[in-house]
Amino acid sequence: MFNKSKLLTIIIGAIALFPLNIPASAAPKITNQSKVFINGIGSVQVGMTVAQASKAAGASLVRERYGDYQCSYYLLQNGTKDIAFMVTKGRIARVDVVKGRISTASGARIGDTEARIKALYPGQIKVSRHAYNDKGHYLTFVPKDKSDKNFGLVFETDGKRVTQFRSGKQPELQFVEGCS
Repeated sequence: MFNKSKLLTIIIGAIALFPLNIPASAAPKITNQSKVFINGIGSVQVGMTVAQASKAAGASLVRERYGDYQCSYYLLQNGTKDIAFMVTKGRIARVDVVKGRISTASGARIGDTEARIKALYPGQIKVSRHAYNDKGHYLTFVPKDKSDKNFGLVFETDGKRVTQFRSGKQPELQFVEGCS
């Protein structure tokens, strides 16, 4: 039978084996399970520098071949290729989801119908004509909270289903051609 002091010593010893601080390398990684919000994805938020976003993502962000300081795209090194980060003036401006099963916090994703998007965000979707697809639309989520007015979501559709979507800040959120 254990006495109380031996039991306490064992418990304290066991606790000492566990780190109290979580190392940066254990930061949540951006994966196909990460959720998109109006101001970022997972732990990566609009306004972060590339270095801050890399640390938050748990993976380096690597610049694509085109673009410049004013506007360029970054991808996760050794990570999901389903998303791209638009960076303007050295800071994350938006997140583009171009394929895959990544969803918003409300569950919207590529392949959803226009009706589903409208149902997920009742009274908050503004529909406009797509610039390059005569049948397509932009379904723009307009936040109710005034503190979020500079952020949003844009779902691009072929007239029936979401083909890609993006989140981020204004005015970059509305750049139809990305950094072009």
